[in-house]
Amino acid sequence: MAIMQVGPGGIETISGALKRPKKIDGHNHGNYVVAVHRKAASENPNCQRVYTFSPDRYKRANGHYSSKELAVHTRFTEVSAMVKARSKDLMKVTEDQENFAAQLNTSGGKRTMRAYLWKVCGQEYDAEHNG
Repeated sequence: MAIMQVGPGGIETISGALKRPKKIDGHNHGNYVVAVHRKAASENPNCQRVYTFSPDRYKRANGHYSSKELAVHTRFTEVSAMVKARSKDLMKVTEDQENFAAQLNTSGGKRTMRAYLWKVCGQEYDAEHNG
């Protein structure tokens, strides 16, 4: 989905997918149309670009996940389940709230309880599986 900024003179910037191919009867019709707005400072006045890509642009070449990708998917699934269980565990709520408040204003502190639980559970998962 594209993000568009509109001003008094009309459209000022567009960034994102303007059009995606439509899948009908198992195959794609149309192309991707993507707009990019450069935010970095530059002397070039052309900060808006539009690209078009074939419908199979984002399709995997071999159709299979690598072992690294499978490990990342597995880690995400398991840590997600750990976060869900830990957030409902009444034995750990008070301790987690105290630890969250203690780390909140530190340089690497997490700003939400959910982010803090993802960090803690992720570290537990990594310690368990990576030694």
